[in-house]
Amino acid sequence: MRNLKLLKSLRSSELQGPGSPQCFAVRADTGSLLVASHYSITEYDPRTGQVVTEASLTAEGFLPEDGSGVVVGLQDLAELESACLATAGGDVVLFNLNTCQLECFGSVDSGLTSMSWSPDEELVVLTTGQETIIMMTKDFEPITEVGIHQDDFGEGKFITVGWGKKETQFHGSEGKQAAQRKQTHMYQNPAAVWDDRRPRVTWRGDGQLFAVSAICLQTGARKVRVWNREGVLQATSEPINGLEQALCWKPSGSLIASTQRHPNKHSVVFMEKNGLLHGDFTLPFSKDQSKVKDLLWNSDSTILAVWLEDMSAGEDKQVNTYIQLWMVGNYHWYLKQSLDFGRDSQKAPACVCWDPERPLRLHVMTRSWTSITYDWGYTTERSPGLDAADNANVAVIDGDKILVTTFRQCVVPPPMCSFELQLASPVNQVTFLCQPQRTNQLAALTSDGQISVYSQGGLYNVSLKLLEGICGLLPTSSTILMLRSSQDADDTLTVRSETEVDGVVVSMVHCSQTGTVALQLEDGQIRKLLWDCPKPSVEDWRDSSGCSINFPVPCVQTALCSISGEECLLGLTDRSHLYAGDTELASNISSFAVCNDFLLITTHSHTCRCLQLSMLSVKGLQAALASDGGQNDETLRRVERGSRIVTVVPQDTRVILQMPRGNLETVHHRALLLAQLRKWLDSLRFRDAFECMRKLRINLNFIYDHNPKIFLENIETVITQLNSINHINLFLTELKEEDTTSSMYPRPESSPVQIQPVPGQKKVDVVCDALRSTMESMDPNRFFLPILTAHVKKTVPELEIALQKVHELRVNPPEAPGAVSAEEALKYLLFLVNVNDLYDHSLGTYDFDLVLMVAEKSQKDPKEYLPFLNMLKSLEPNYQRYTIDKHLKRYRKALHHLSKCGEEHFLEALQLVKEQKLYSEALRLYTTDSPHYKALSCAYAQHLVEQQQAEQAGLLLWRCREPAGALQAFASSSSWRNAICVAQQIPLPPDQLALLARDLDCEEAILALITGAVWEEALRLIYMHNRQDITETNLKPALLDAVSTQTAFLEAQVATFTRHRARLAVVREQKEKARLDMLDEDCPDCPDAELYSEASSVMTGSKYSHSNSRISSRSSKNRRKAERKKLSLKEGSPMEDRALMYALGEIITTVDKMREEVHNLLKALVLFQFDKQAEKLQLAYEEALQTMEAAVPEVWPEGLQNSQAPLTGPNTTANSIMASFQQQQRPAASQQGQLNV
Repeated sequence: MRNLKLLKSLRSSELQGPGSPQCFAVRADTGSLLVASHYSITEYDPRTGQVVTEASLTAEGFLPEDGSGVVVGLQDLAELESACLATAGGDVVLFNLNTCQLECFGSVDSGLTSMSWSPDEELVVLTTGQETIIMMTKDFEPITEVGIHQDDFGEGKFITVGWGKKETQFHGSEGKQAAQRKQTHMYQNPAAVWDDRRPRVTWRGDGQLFAVSAICLQTGARKVRVWNREGVLQATSEPINGLEQALCWKPSGSLIASTQRHPNKHSVVFMEKNGLLHGDFTLPFSKDQSKVKDLLWNSDSTILAVWLEDMSAGEDKQVNTYIQLWMVGNYHWYLKQSLDFGRDSQKAPACVCWDPERPLRLHVMTRSWTSITYDWGYTTERSPGLDAADNANVAVIDGDKILVTTFRQCVVPPPMCSFELQLASPVNQVTFLCQPQRTNQLAALTSDGQISVYSQGGLYNVSLKLLEGICGLLPTSSTILMLRSSQDADDTLTVRSETEVDGVVVSMVHCSQTGTVALQLEDGQIRKLLWDCPKPSVEDWRDSSGCSINFPVPCVQTALCSISGEECLLGLTDRSHLYAGDTELASNISSFAVCNDFLLITTHSHTCRCLQLSMLSVKGLQAALASDGGQNDETLRRVERGSRIVTVVPQDTRVILQMPRGNLETVHHRALLLAQLRKWLDSLRFRDAFECMRKLRINLNFIYDHNPKIFLENIETVITQLNSINHINLFLTELKEEDTTSSMYPRPESSPVQIQPVPGQKKVDVVCDALRSTMESMDPNRFFLPILTAHVKKTVPELEIALQKVHELRVNPPEAPGAVSAEEALKYLLFLVNVNDLYDHSLGTYDFDLVLMVAEKSQKDPKEYLPFLNMLKSLEPNYQRYTIDKHLKRYRKALHHLSKCGEEHFLEALQLVKEQKLYSEALRLYTTDSPHYKALSCAYAQHLVEQQQAEQAGLLLWRCREPAGALQAFASSSSWRNAICVAQQIPLPPDQLALLARDLDCEEAILALITGAVWEEALRLIYMHNRQDITETNLKPALLDAVSTQTAFLEAQVATFTRHRARLAVVREQKEKARLDMLDEDCPDCPDAELYSEASSVMTGSKYSHSNSRISSRSSKNRRKAERKKLSLKEGSPMEDRALMYALGEIITTVDKMREEVHNLLKALVLFQFDKQAEKLQLAYEEALQTMEAAVPEVWPEGLQNSQAPLTGPNTTANSIMASFQQQQRPAASQQGQLNV
């Protein structure tokens, strides 16, 4: 839905010459124009109005001096820095642009009718007067010469297998003779009278094929043939009646454009490379009104220029000339621009061509040698409103119609629209009024200079005939006209004021909020128009600090916005660079739009970003656009490849995107959506927020999570606005504990974090209780179903309460209108809860009417539940409830009811306690002096003994007056004090009391020895006191635990030793390399070089090298502590090698000290026949010793302790290593001091 907007037109009339221009070309490297006339060839720069080079064609004899010569082709050859031209006389001439020399490279006696170079400038095709094609290389070496007119179709001839042939078809009453009748060729009208009958040659964009349109010798009509770059015919067009001379191959390679005159219309038609027609569109002229002189595709194949001329002259004997620019979208061709050159023959175009480098630049050379350069840019004309009164209008130009789509009401895919505006002349530009509440009004500028203004609810046409020359901007300045309605007539616009601008204005943008009007000049400079004053003026655009701000390069789309409170002009270049003033924000932007406080952009990486401008600075915008976005990033969403923003509906969440093929898509961008939801929730518009969230699948928890305090304070408003039982139920069922504002929909950085209004309670419970209590106070009958939902949705569902409410509803049905019945409520409850769970909970209420009601609504078979229910009804109430609770596995409640069932059911209760281990609960249900309490206590004590808690069992038995059992429990747990007390309470005889005391003391000693791993002494006491029972209960398990512990410890020590050993080798290699490097770099007497030894560190130059003087004043203990700190195992530390050697020595010492402990453990293991465990431990210890003994020569080399390095080894400590090192340093220091003296 893009239009073409004229940015500037450069008109230059300084070039003059005899005759008139015949051929035209643009130099891609310099932008200058090459013009060939009847007499000369000229290189001309329209920006400066200067002739760069010129050469006479008549003086060299290439053209006759009487001006009758014709140049049939002109081509700029950038690689040769020359221009090639061909004359009708048959000469092919090369014009050197540096030396201005003309050189003829060949001549054709029969003359030339056209010349066309391939896009890669490697081949040239010439058509001759003898109706032949000559193909040559760029060095003018002939490749082939063939006749234009070929009888053969070409290599691409269609193949048929007979299907559809006339001979195989059914002919009805005509009989078989119709199948044998020969078809006569369709009659073709000859070419038009005005056709110049010259061949037309056009190349495909890749240079592999070219097409030739020529007059057929037999029919006199035009026929198109397609050739490859080897000069071999590929295809011939089907007979096309009324085919005209214009021919142009689309650079992208898909279609060949030409024109065709029908009996009732005039069309531009398209052919494929096989010569078959493929689509067309009708020109807005009657059958014989105009003729097409030429068709021209721009370089990116997006615009087709149609050069037309009236066929009949007017009263002044002059004809009108037009150039129309057409674009296609969604298979519809739109007339976007119409250039009317009037009836003056001198102002009519003589040559037209597109710029090879800039796709939207068109060059025109008139017959009077005036050059005009038009620069267009793509624009989407959208209404700029920011309030809900704006209809989000988008206007699309289509010839003399404006197609308007109101996206607030509906999304209409192009080429359809909401409504059309019909004008008298083709429209060239449309704009909407930038004034609040009136942004639906638009103005249109037509090709004849008329301005028409349309308002909503009816239109009125106020027009102004613009003065000639206003549309064409002068090279150095522009005039800004401010128009207003005439005081004499409402349907006329008059000029209110004129403002001169130093420079060519290419764009103008107005902000309705601030009233600012920003101008952009052709070089990217930004100006501010002070228009709301008696005498309008223009000043530089400046930032808050007063510095002048300009775009680095011109931008084709601009928009005003406010970034962090400062007004800024955004601009998008044709190279996809987005600027905020002079700061580049991003370099991959395909489109952008500013709506309210948001900047929306689409990128070439197929994403759509939505950024809130008030929350970001310019640097923040840069960072946001450069980031890829994280999880749950609301500013980013993926879109289809090539999507562009059409418009954004103000005060809404909709963004309209257009795909490359032309169709539209509506997306609700998450950032816009959440911002709108936050506005609605802050303004207590809960219904609008709910409807939007429900439709767009936003989690409904956001209604509460956005501001819990506001929600809870306005519960009644929420219920009233939702005003729907289903909506309230939907909100309740979606509740969950997650805070969506910190997970799914993060808050903006500037917004405060909302604190839960009820700390310590769960969110779901708070919301359910608040809604339920409010609904019960408002209308419990109407809101009965949501009240049930609130009970069921709580974190611990209140199903019993919900079922009880349903039961009450059944017993006492309400008479209020609109109230639900019990059956409906139960059916709804079954929808929320699993039927089996609901049946169990109803059974847990002990209400059989309720149980039957639930069962009847379920899918259960009555044979399943009726016998069970009948059995329950026959039981005593307490035992009935016990049976129900046991069935539901609610054992505590079951025990509670069973305890009330009398003496005869105590054994059943005791069995339940033992099975479910409900001892504590059971003891609370009976008095301490009852026999039931004593029986439960004995059962509990037996359970505690089984759980190795004999002392607690003894206390329980002692409490319930079972001293014998308590004495046994205390004795087994070695609780000798309690055991002596109970023994005296029994009382025991003195000899038994003495024996008990001796046994208890002996057991304590044996257990202590076992804990300390003194196996032999523990074994001695066991046999001395005849306590072989301790061997099985304590000694053997302790031996196995010791084996596991020692084996794991050895494995850990070996692993650490191996790691330190490998690291030590690496450190030594690095330090040896560093020592050699220092010896190479420094002199042989370098004192630092001696410190690089196999076991030393680089001390000189490190932070430790001057620490001796500080440490010397410390105490001995602190000095040792400081020395140990230097031995750091951190990789890269100065003394890492010494720390590793110290650590290795510690490991060896530790493992060596384990010899006796392992020896005693092995003897005990063998004694009790734990041979496998003993073998495993012995093997592990032996391998550890061998590994460490083998590493000693490597860790401590043989000459190490005799060298200057400090003494290290398995038996050294950190203090001994440091003392040795300091002793080594003192002689060196004293020697250095003597040298200094």
